[in-house]
Amino acid sequence: MHFFVYKDGRLFCEDVALEDIANRFGTPVYVYSSNTLERHYKVFEEAFAPRPVKIAFAMKANSNVAVLRTLARLGAGADTVSAGEVRRAMAAGIPGAKIVLSGVGKTRDELEFALENDVGQINIESEPEMDLLEQVAIDAGRKQPIAIRVNPDVGAGGHAKITTGKSENKFGVSFENATRLYARAHASAHLDPVGIACHIGSQITDLAPMDAAFRRMVAFARELRAGGMPVRVLDLGGGLGVPYQGAVEPPSPKAYADMVLNAIGDLDVELAFEPGRLIAGNAGVLLSRTIYVKQGDGRKFLILDAAMNDLLRPALYDAYHDIWPVREAAWNASTETYDVVGPICETGDTFATGRELPAAKPGDLFAFMTAGAYGATMSSTYNSRELAPEVMVNGALVALAKRRMTVEDQLALEFMPDWLTT
Repeated sequence: MHFFVYKDGRLFCEDVALEDIANRFGTPVYVYSSNTLERHYKVFEEAFAPRPVKIAFAMKANSNVAVLRTLARLGAGADTVSAGEVRRAMAAGIPGAKIVLSGVGKTRDELEFALENDVGQINIESEPEMDLLEQVAIDAGRKQPIAIRVNPDVGAGGHAKITTGKSENKFGVSFENATRLYARAHASAHLDPVGIACHIGSQITDLAPMDAAFRRMVAFARELRAGGMPVRVLDLGGGLGVPYQGAVEPPSPKAYADMVLNAIGDLDVELAFEPGRLIAGNAGVLLSRTIYVKQGDGRKFLILDAAMNDLLRPALYDAYHDIWPVREAAWNASTETYDVVGPICETGDTFATGRELPAAKPGDLFAFMTAGAYGATMSSTYNSRELAPEVMVNGALVALAKRRMTVEDQLALEFMPDWLTT
């Protein structure tokens, strides 16, 4: 459920008309619903009740500090994959103890930064990384909590590029190597292995692969304990899908929680999760205005002022986003079949092909739904386009959460070499 609804023929975010936001802040513009973020977090947390769980929001989905602060006030931690994301999490008020640092290529600087800021868990994904972290911990005179990320050889996800749990993927280590690394960490004076972690993919709409992976993780935790090594945390990552296309409903958080608890059985362990898309996906939309309607050879193009630099998912993953007119069409209004495209000089700058929409004209506003995850975080200034601003809504309140990054801002980051100034 989300809080984007039509009222008297106009599309609203909570109590604010999206048309008013577009007129005030310009387009393209991202709009986030505070109440949707809060509701999704609570639904996920309550699905496991009365069992408490640790929830670290996967920041790669949406790293806006206002979004993070909204979730932090509910008790969320942060799942990060860079020192930059750690810094953002802390800027939003998330303490180091509630931050998880993942990623296959952590640098020495990032590991040192994590230790300096008391990051609560670092997920180890290779032996060389463990070597480096142990040395960093020795140099710092610290004992760092870690989890070993296991690759359970179970892949899942909405696209090959977001499947992360197969043996051929770059993430994690095999069970065999995980046993050895866990034992080594257990014997170390500077590493504290608190548990094991996995994450098999993103936008998963079938619980069966997750169930298979989680049961392997439970069996592995029992094996480690049988070998005399404590396992306090079972970190099962994220990945549960969201409904990008209205007719396709993924499993509910309650169905997911029931599956997890059934797979865990009587294992006495602290459960940890890193949902991202599930929390933020339906909490955001991208507003865009029609520039032209162009009749092509056998097809009609709806050319918008948003482009692939603003919302990359369709070009990168062939991803589907519902497109809603901001002014609701009458029940008997005429429709057209459009290829919905942006103005960038790439054929790949296409949001949808053959999409039936109300007949449009220049100036009409449209909303790309379910754009709150992997939208703004994946945007760029390709073609020297300005980065879209981000706006937060809370009931009838509206606030700018990130201003538009102008071309002047971009030019301010660039310098002319001396030899080109004469």
